[in-house]
Amino acid sequence: MPIFEALGIAQSGVAVYRKWLDAVSDNIANMNNVTSTSQAAYQQKSIIATAMDEGVQVGGVALGSAQGRLVYDPTHPLADAGGYVRYPDIDLGQQMGQLIMAQRGYQANLSVVDRAREAYQAALQLGRG
Repeated sequence: MPIFEALGIAQSGVAVYRKWLDAVSDNIANMNNVTSTSQAAYQQKSIIATAMDEGVQVGGVALGSAQGRLVYDPTHPLADAGGYVRYPDIDLGQQMGQLIMAQRGYQANLSVVDRAREAYQAALQLGRG
């Protein structure tokens, strides 16, 4: 595999993992957003990666349920007549697992970029010698 091809593949991986990190951080940041029962809850984002000839790309974003979960909180200002409010249906444990996987993938792809750069520099040094 040529060095430049490896760089392109790793770069596409970095881009996809960065989008995944962004989606997970949005989910975590919005998991406690409260809405009234007449409104949709924040929808969890999931990144869809698709294969290309040389690497991957973001094929889209899948959104979770807008139904969320109903919580009984009659003192909340957004509570309906029955005392319910709507929260997003996001599991923090699952999101933390997703965050760790996305971080590791991002780091691994950056390591490939570093190794390819080092190999390219070593090849240039051989040509000068």
